[in-house]
Amino acid sequence: MTPPENASSQPPASRRIAEALRSAIESGELRAGDKLPSERTLAEQYGAARNTAREAVRLLSEQGLVTARHGRGVFVREPRRLFRFGSDRYSLKNRATGLTPFRLEAQRQGKEARIDVPSILRETPPTDVAERLNVSPDERSVVHRENHYFADDEPVQIVSTFVRWAEAQGTLLMQAKSGPNGIYGRLEELGHVMTSIRDEIIARMPTPHEAEVLQLPSGVPVLEVLHTSLDQHGEPFEVSRYVHRADLTGLKYELPVQ
Repeated sequence: MTPPENASSQPPASRRIAEALRSAIESGELRAGDKLPSERTLAEQYGAARNTAREAVRLLSEQGLVTARHGRGVFVREPRRLFRFGSDRYSLKNRATGLTPFRLEAQRQGKEARIDVPSILRETPPTDVAERLNVSPDERSVVHRENHYFADDEPVQIVSTFVRWAEAQGTLLMQAKSGPNGIYGRLEELGHVMTSIRDEIIARMPTPHEAEVLQLPSGVPVLEVLHTSLDQHGEPFEVSRYVHRADLTGLKYELPVQ
């Protein structure tokens, strides 16, 4: 049997409702913090079943446009950004503050920073870290510091930092409080002055662990930055994997054109 003309080109009713609501959000008709109509109201407004309206709201949630609050309803999400700066983030001129890069960024934007350090362990490194740090991937050749970063008590990033075990053992790099200027201050004391960086950036969906730590709403991706620090001799001395909430983080780089 031949389907009716253009029948296959019509999107499902749930998607049409979702697109109408998305358009209202993007145009400002529905603003950040506004409550969406109930499923029953949406169903009546668009002549659809309630489960169709429910699916439309789920689609918006997956796109990171709305969030459900238990017992209160579904609300348009407010876009918020905590920027991670590129070359400026590691600038030596910022060392006079004594603050770590994240605390300095948060301070500049009027946010209160908190950094939790759930673990500092001697480990066998992941393959990509071993390659960039020039250490053995088959031995416990690195110290892995996992940090959880919060801005105004909201989790924004997970950072896994790797340094060579041979250099870190017996130093403040093995302590949660690593002293003024954070780990970069201690690495400078070991003879590594950061003179260049290499950042490799991808977008992906979070792992279950990342989604739990970052309290990610359904459908919100993460930005992963694999950062390598290079010293005055062009040698890598630290590798960090930054996992950012994509809805709370932007990346800004200002680089010379060579």
